[in-house]
Amino acid sequence: MSRAPFSFYEFFAGGGMARLGLGEAWTCAFANDFDPVKAATYRANFPDAAAPDLGGHFHEGDVWRLAADGLPGQADLAWASSPCQDFSLAGARAGLAGGRSGAFFGFWRLIEGLSGEARAPRVIVIENVSGLLTSHGGRDFAALGAALAAQGYSFGALEVDAAAFVPQSRPRIFVIATREAVPPGLTGASPFHTRAVKAAAANLPADLAARWVWWRAAAPPPRNTDLAALLEPDADVDWHSAARTARWLELMAPLHRARLEAFRTRGDRAVGAVYRRMRVEEGRRVQRAEARFDGLAGCLRTPRGGSSRQVIVVVEDGGVRTRLLTAREAARLMGLPDSYVLPRAATAALHVAGDGVAAPVVRWLAREILEPLLARAAVLAAE
Repeated sequence: MSRAPFSFYEFFAGGGMARLGLGEAWTCAFANDFDPVKAATYRANFPDAAAPDLGGHFHEGDVWRLAADGLPGQADLAWASSPCQDFSLAGARAGLAGGRSGAFFGFWRLIEGLSGEARAPRVIVIENVSGLLTSHGGRDFAALGAALAAQGYSFGALEVDAAAFVPQSRPRIFVIATREAVPPGLTGASPFHTRAVKAAAANLPADLAARWVWWRAAAPPPRNTDLAALLEPDADVDWHSAARTARWLELMAPLHRARLEAFRTRGDRAVGAVYRRMRVEEGRRVQRAEARFDGLAGCLRTPRGGSSRQVIVVVEDGGVRTRLLTAREAARLMGLPDSYVLPRAATAALHVAGDGVAAPVVRWLAREILEPLLARAAVLAAE
C-alpha cells in the first residue's frame, strides 16, 4: 500500500483550521476563501499557499468564479465549511433544482463538474450548524442527501460538540459522504448519533435512506482542560472598570446572578464565561447576560458588535471582575496552537477564530473515519 499522503481540497477554508486538524498525513491540493482577512491569515500560517499564479494552492476569491478544470488532479477528500446562513437547499430555493445563489451551490457546481470529468473526490465532508438537520422541516437536509446521491455518494452524519475536545460548547453537524465501499468496521453505534441525527435519518425518503451510513466513531478520551486553563494570566489582560462590571451584573437574570453570588460567598476562585442573549420575559424581548461556570466557554461567534463577544468573569476573594475574551484565547478554544498567526486587529482575529472549525474535531474525524476509509480503499484498489 502506498504511503503517500492523502490529498484534499478545502473550500471556504477560512484560516485553514480543517487543514490543521487533518495534519501532516494530508496534502492540500487546493484551498479557497473569498474573505481577504481570512486569506491573509491562511497564507501567514501556510507558506506553501502562495497565489496559484506563483505556484501555490490557495485561491482567494468567490467560489462561483472557480471552474472544475482549474482544480488539480483528483483529491481524496473535499472539505466544505460553507456559510451557515447560505445553507438553504429547500424552501424558497426549491432545493437544488431551484435558485443557486448561495455559496454552497458554487461549491456543488464544482463537484458536479469534477464528476463529469471522472475526478470527483472520493470522500466529501460538509460541516455546518446543527440546524441543517431540521431546516425547513428537514427538507434542506433531504435535498443535500439527494444531491450527494445523484453524484454516486452514500452519506451519513454525526453531531459533534467541540466541548468533547476543547473547553467550548460548539455543536456542529459533519456530513460524511463517500463513493468508496464502507468497511463494516466503520459502521455501527456512536455517541454522536444524537436524537437529531436519528430523526433526520428516519425522515429521509426510501431511496436516500438506502444510501445512509451509520458512521461508527468512538467517544474521545475525557477532555483534561477547562476554560480557566486556556486564559492569559490576570496581570497580562485589561479588566473592565468597576462600573462596567456592575452593568454586566445588572443584565443578569436572577438565576444567573444567584449562581454568581454563591461563588462570591464561598470565597474561592471561580472562572466563568458570560454572553448576551435576547430573552422574552412577560411578553417583552429583554437583553440578558448569562453566565456559565461549568468550565466551558459558550460557542464563539464572529464579532459583529459587542453582544457577540464573550466576556470572562472571575469571582475571587468576595470580588467580581470582568473582561473581554482575547483573540489568542479564542484561538485556543478552537484548538489552535499559540504559534498560529492571528491578524493583529482583535476584531479580525476573533472573526477568523469564530468562523472556523475546531481543529481537534477534524483530527478525530480523520483518525476515526476518513483515514481508515481511504486506506481501505487503497488496499482494495491494489488487490
